[in-house]
Amino acid sequence: MSAAIVTILLCIGYLVFTIDKKQENFPVPVVLVLIGIGLSFIPSFNDIEVTETLIYDVFLPGLLFVSAYQFSTDALRRNSAIIGLLSTVGLGLAVVLVGLAVYWIGGWFFSVSLAGALVIAAILAPTDPASVVSILKKSSPDKSIADIVDGESMINDGTSIVLFTVLAGMYLDSHSLDVLSILGEFVYVSAGGVILGLAVGWLLSKAVHITHHRDYQVMLSIVLAYGAFQLAESLGFSGVLATVSAGVMLSWEFSHTNKEDHYRESLSGFWSVVEPSLLALLFLLIGIEATEHLAWGNWGLALAVLFASIAIRFLIVGGTFKLVARGRQSEDVWKKSLLIAWSGIRGSMSVFLLLQLGAMAKEGAADELISLSFSVVILSLIIQSLGIHPLSKLLDSN
Repeated sequence: MSAAIVTILLCIGYLVFTIDKKQENFPVPVVLVLIGIGLSFIPSFNDIEVTETLIYDVFLPGLLFVSAYQFSTDALRRNSAIIGLLSTVGLGLAVVLVGLAVYWIGGWFFSVSLAGALVIAAILAPTDPASVVSILKKSSPDKSIADIVDGESMINDGTSIVLFTVLAGMYLDSHSLDVLSILGEFVYVSAGGVILGLAVGWLLSKAVHITHHRDYQVMLSIVLAYGAFQLAESLGFSGVLATVSAGVMLSWEFSHTNKEDHYRESLSGFWSVVEPSLLALLFLLIGIEATEHLAWGNWGLALAVLFASIAIRFLIVGGTFKLVARGRQSEDVWKKSLLIAWSGIRGSMSVFLLLQLGAMAKEGAADELISLSFSVVILSLIIQSLGIHPLSKLLDSN
């Protein structure tokens, strides 16, 4: 991808974000993906190669760090139980139930094994709140909804990668299912990533105090975002959870210093520019990459899988609230659960897992699974992003 192409894509992103400044409920990622699909028909853009490495190593660490660093530690503490359950046990249950739904529904359209159906479910498990969190904060009076959606998405990315790796191995290499092995790997990868991220985040939060020069403080934040990620991956831990933990730790440390405003101003000036730039490039590239996988006739199946996954997520979220509240939940818990379920939009992590599956599979071995999953991701981005504002207003009025 040439520098000229990157510049053009950034210019397109600038124009779209400028429009967003004038429209309260404008889902920027949807527009960027649709523009990307249009660009894929232009010769200069249709030969762009979007790889899983590009998304995982370049885009995700920066975006995850911004989300974690800006996430309120107080909000994380208040909603820790629901966020923790939804991003671990809830996600695992969703993969099983969505996998069974895909296996049953998909059998009417094409031949799909149970292992293949579970792989699709694992791909669709992680959520990406980039499209909806800002809209939720403006349209929903219950601010905890946006906090839960945002917090869950930061953690479930790491969980979904572990599940996907195991299930993809079963599907492609006919590995047997070993529950103890899965749990052991999950604990090792997740705990290692969290502990490493917290340690690195604490260490660099202290290093920030060495200099009062804002440029150097920004340099340290870049080291933290990408360094924690790469160090964790090199040790076999979750780079996603390491970066998230490091960002949360840095935010927590800053909140306990008398110069919090100074440090946050230094970092925000840089990352407030980097975040929309990364988002613009990422969603435009997702649209460009998705086009070749969308030329198939099973859109009815993709739509059925999407709404089945939303329904299953709704039941899991509602059940989790009931479990956490232990009978003390308010009367509007199911309205809240529906809004959180609808906000579980698929995005960048799902696309990374799709590209990872394509890299792992032999030529043509997983084409139908990839096409179906890409279709569900695109439908999720469009339908759920556009529906979040009217749904929140409808539920608020009842």
